[in-house]
Amino acid sequence: MKAKNGRLSFFEKFGYSLGDVASNFYFQTFILFITYFYTDVYGISASAVATLFMVTRVWDAVNDPLMGMIADRTNTKMGKFRPFILWFAIPFGIIGVLTFTTPDFGMTGKIVYAYVTYILLIMLYTVVNVPYSALMGVLTEDPKERTVVASYRLIAAFVAGIIVQVSVMTLVRKLGGDNEQLGWQWTMSILSGVATVLLFITFAATKERVVPLHSQKTTMKQDFADLFKNIAWVCIAVVSVFTLIMIVVRNGSIMYYFKYYVKVVNLSFFGRELSIEFGTAASSFMIIGTILSIVGAILVGSLAKKIDKRKSYLWLLGLFAVTSVVFYVFSPDDFILMVLSQIIATTSLGALGVLQWSIFPDTADYSEWKTGRRATGLVMAASLFSIKLGLALGGSILAWLLALFGFQPNVAQSPDTLIGIRLIISVFPAVFAVLAFIVMWLYPLDQSILDQVESALQKRRQQKGGADAAVVE
Repeated sequence: MKAKNGRLSFFEKFGYSLGDVASNFYFQTFILFITYFYTDVYGISASAVATLFMVTRVWDAVNDPLMGMIADRTNTKMGKFRPFILWFAIPFGIIGVLTFTTPDFGMTGKIVYAYVTYILLIMLYTVVNVPYSALMGVLTEDPKERTVVASYRLIAAFVAGIIVQVSVMTLVRKLGGDNEQLGWQWTMSILSGVATVLLFITFAATKERVVPLHSQKTTMKQDFADLFKNIAWVCIAVVSVFTLIMIVVRNGSIMYYFKYYVKVVNLSFFGRELSIEFGTAASSFMIIGTILSIVGAILVGSLAKKIDKRKSYLWLLGLFAVTSVVFYVFSPDDFILMVLSQIIATTSLGALGVLQWSIFPDTADYSEWKTGRRATGLVMAASLFSIKLGLALGGSILAWLLALFGFQPNVAQSPDTLIGIRLIISVFPAVFAVLAFIVMWLYPLDQSILDQVESALQKRRQQKGGADAAVVE
């Protein structure tokens, strides 16, 4: 598993990417189904779900950066970050099953159970994914190779998304029959078991190479000071929050849009009429989007050496915003137009995801260039927190908007509620895309600056005899 000139083998990049398949069995389920599960299956109100998502972020505000600093200060023969993937893979899987288990409690007991299991799941997601994300920053010191690694990672994540979209509702129906609660429990048992195995493979396939100077001694206060003085990180962190909100609000509303607004898709092929019920139509819509997200990720990965990350991110946000707004005008019969819009929007999202994950390690390099100190774990932990914050805010905003527009589960919706659902899937995501665009405009690291940072760090390492952030074979 040697890295020649900063380049990694296919085996290592592929092995690393499997960790994101594992994580996205949960992450994609959060985005697509968690609000639906809690309201329509588990049986608690949309407002209670919104509050649950927000309360969990209070602990995350401490948990994520703390995990990053713990990882930065961990030293084992296996490295700083890989051991956590090994140690916590099994507990992560167990809590994943319990979170999607519906207990036979009263409403108060069910809400308490939801808080306990969801908070534990998010904590273990942090314990595994902060080190996993930081690992990408120490596999290689080459920023362009990181974009390639990020492309592998995002393609794997989208593959996981397809698996979730294709299998989850089918497994729920097959394994649970008329008991949807039992179906969810068995479905998540299968996904959690596979995720655990994949995390073990990621641990075995990777190696940490970029290590800080052994004499580097920093306090937590200094680490945080460096982080918030890092304007590049602050910008991409805020952009990530807005980006995740727009994704979660849009994707989380798909089930509601098809169940209550579209209801049945009627298509005509060569004189034959075809009717598709909402669940199949929604799953097909999601799968098409995920396939095109993979296309977007592949395109960005193949162009990694030619694109300016900042400019590309701005163009993609603009394209998504325009495509999203147009979605509002579609009638229930415009399924083909919905799919065309989905193709453009999700291709943009796939490319955005690759750029986002490749930019985070760049900001760690930028901080090291400015301060002479490296804290990859904290940078990636804080970055993951920004993504989880966007995930939680997106889920909460979705639930609050549903409540605001008078949504009631499993009944015919009023005209005002249907208008609200159409706004939620179209206009609101576009608003957050515009906010992300404004902040990304301030991001300072264009390609010329990145080249300068890489060159300066390489010279610094050579002058220090390779001890500072040396590349270890």
